[in-house]
Amino acid sequence: MQLTDLNYQKKKLPENLSKIGLILLVLGAVLGIVAFFVDNTRASFNYLLSYTFLISIAVGALFLIALEYVTNADWSVPFRRIVEIFAGLIPFLAILVIPLLFKMHDIYHWTHAEAVAQDEILQGKEPYLNIPFFITRVFVILGIWYIFYFILSRNSLKQDSSGDQNLTTINIRLSAIFIPLFAITISITAFDWLMSVDPHWFSTIFGVYYFSGTVIAILAAVTIAAVYFKENGYLHERITQDHLYSLGALMFVFVNFWAYIAFSQYMLIWYADLPEETLWFLQKWEGSWAIFSIFLLIIHFVVPYILLLSQPAKMDPLRLKISAVVLLFAHFFDLYWMVMPEMPGLEKGYIFSWIDFVFPVAAIGFVMIVFNMKAKKENLIPVGDPKLKRGLDFHL
Repeated sequence: MQLTDLNYQKKKLPENLSKIGLILLVLGAVLGIVAFFVDNTRASFNYLLSYTFLISIAVGALFLIALEYVTNADWSVPFRRIVEIFAGLIPFLAILVIPLLFKMHDIYHWTHAEAVAQDEILQGKEPYLNIPFFITRVFVILGIWYIFYFILSRNSLKQDSSGDQNLTTINIRLSAIFIPLFAITISITAFDWLMSVDPHWFSTIFGVYYFSGTVIAILAAVTIAAVYFKENGYLHERITQDHLYSLGALMFVFVNFWAYIAFSQYMLIWYADLPEETLWFLQKWEGSWAIFSIFLLIIHFVVPYILLLSQPAKMDPLRLKISAVVLLFAHFFDLYWMVMPEMPGLEKGYIFSWIDFVFPVAAIGFVMIVFNMKAKKENLIPVGDPKLKRGLDFHL
């Protein structure tokens, strides 16, 4: 355990986190394997949802790290190590994507040669939507994310022992390079994995839509971890409700940003009234999917907006935890709403299946195990960062 002049001492984390995570992962993984034998198509679609959800957490965390560096923020420094630990999911994305690559034929209509041969639109998109180019994009993007994660996190950890301020300067420059690359890669990821499930539909704002949900998801995950560690004495004692307020304020901002982007996408498509664009939204109002569409607006905007509206709410640990859990669920529900109506057999309405609950359970368990594993090895705050004192002294 390391003691610094800022009076922070790393404490041993409880073992129950790892045990709960392992139980959830094993249970979800076993049932997930069974699901592929019971209903291969539905299992494949659900695996896609959980994978894109994990991308939101992992790459969203890397974005927050880069954002802190380029904006020279102080208040977020005491929380940055928590964000870095969530970004530690990035190396696993290249492994978790492999089963999905073998299931592309079950998910994506454009992978069927006979369908492309009979469809003029798919033929026009074939130079982009083809399996070799798709897989190339996937691994190039995963490689970019991993390189920036590895260097940024390595420099941050190295700074814990060396205190070298030049490492912060290096990370600022790397972050300035990463931000535009992030904008490009997260948009391509949204287009490839999510939008191409319906290859006839397109939206130029869809990448921003996925980005807004991604940031909400990682802010919610960081808030849950930060409040938990603060309440149980694992963070620095000088972290106050003022620091929590900033997390709550950011969640509130991006709740509004998501609503703005969602409305903008809908309004522009409604106003243009082009058949190739409107069909995607019309399908979301078919049968019971209409209930899902209304519920999405409530759970992703109305409820968190009310929960986080007042200033005291943004500082209340209990209110923050509730809001964060709601928003994490809302982001996954948003992904479900985007993708599942495109699954064969569900076009006219939702049909219940236990398979829908399997992969989220495995994903939660996986995140808990990776987070606990890294948190045991690393300080929970970046004790060598030159801005840490200013971060701990932060007040509204």
